Amino acid sequence: MAKRASKVSEHKEGRILPRAPMERLIRRVGADRVSKSAVEALAEVLEERGLSIAARASLIAQHAGRKTVTPTDIEIAKG
Repeated sequence: MAKRASKVSEHKEGRILPRAPMERLIRRVGADRVSKSAVEALAEVLEERGLSIAARASLIAQHAGRKTVTPTDIEIAKG
């Protein structure tokens, strides 16, 4: 139940993506240290881009007469 409460808490704050993977991404490319603000900035950019792609992919699926978004829809939507 604690895990669910954590997700609800993140949702209330407007967060979609967890922050730990953002830090891992930055470290993977060679950073020794990562500020909290850098983690937040990357998460914000990735969330905005992800939501934009998801919205376009959903419209593509609807236009094709489908309710299911496919990987092809995502590829087309990402441009």
